[in-house]
Amino acid sequence: MSDVLQKCSVCLALVDEEDLFCANCGTEAPVREQAAAGETQTFRHNFECQGCGASMSYDASAQTLRCPFCGSSHLENKPDAKSLTPHRVVPLNVDRDRAVANLRSWLGKGFWRPGDLSERAAVTTMTAVYVPYWVFTAQTFTYWTADSSQTPFGARGDWVPMSGEHRSSYSGLLVGASSVLTPNETTALCPFDLGRAVPTDQVDLENVIVEQFRVQRKYARPLARQGLENLERVACAQYVPGRNRNLKVNVRLEGLSSEPILLPIWVMAYRYQDQVFRFLINGQTGKATGQAPTSWKKIAGAVLIAILILLMLLALMGLGGAIMSADAGNGKPPSFDNAFRAMPVSAMMRDVACC
Repeated sequence: MSDVLQKCSVCLALVDEEDLFCANCGTEAPVREQAAAGETQTFRHNFECQGCGASMSYDASAQTLRCPFCGSSHLENKPDAKSLTPHRVVPLNVDRDRAVANLRSWLGKGFWRPGDLSERAAVTTMTAVYVPYWVFTAQTFTYWTADSSQTPFGARGDWVPMSGEHRSSYSGLLVGASSVLTPNETTALCPFDLGRAVPTDQVDLENVIVEQFRVQRKYARPLARQGLENLERVACAQYVPGRNRNLKVNVRLEGLSSEPILLPIWVMAYRYQDQVFRFLINGQTGKATGQAPTSWKKIAGAVLIAILILLMLLALMGLGGAIMSADAGNGKPPSFDNAFRAMPVSAMMRDVACC
């Protein structure tokens, strides 16, 4: 797929080669011009994982290979292939020792995780991968509506409708273009400092693992629009006094543009009690995300405590009902002494047992 920045003549949004109409405003797409040279490059040392389907160019200096995403050794060699050329690359800044330390620190957090997780987790695979992303830039014009809890004096209702307009511009919105990592994983690793990105010729991409672009821009655009709408929803909420509800935004994008870029990510797999979990680290900032096991002993203990508390509350409610009944029969105010004198021990035990 090429990345010629063909734009809509009305709203200036990007129009891909497959588009017949502008996805932003519906205007008929202009005639596709001849693709410019340099949009694609040839990747050598390619392989495709038979386990997860990842397509990458591997480290030419590596002796043995495993898929960094799933750990599979079933890799199929592929001939040289052309892929979209990234415009910039963010260099790797987190070394291996720091990545392992971040993993241990992350595993030690979280109440519901096993207490020995950080000590007993064994790292099985650990690889630095340059993962493709799309970087979007756009201007937004938004019309918003919402209900505010700050009603005028004398109003009979609890909510008052409001509306307004908001303009803004955004740059550096990242959308993952990986065919293996999920959108939640690629989003959780953000942000990256794109100001430190360098041209591709300043980074040795021959001796590292580079995942090729497999998510076309046309499929990344809906995620970019969703991200921009979320940002606008947060921005417009600041204009609603008091509490708000039913906040809705109608966003029009102008000048939407994108850029392919490679970002460094440590892809790690660790084993705990015969189970393998994936762990990811932002190779620039050290921010971490991943999967972790749950301690079923802690969950069972919490459930048991909740049941005991519930039984105690029910027993107290039954005892309180007995006190009220005994005092009502004597025509006296409720008291614990009258309840115990009026109620046999066997009856009290029966009530508690029934609860």
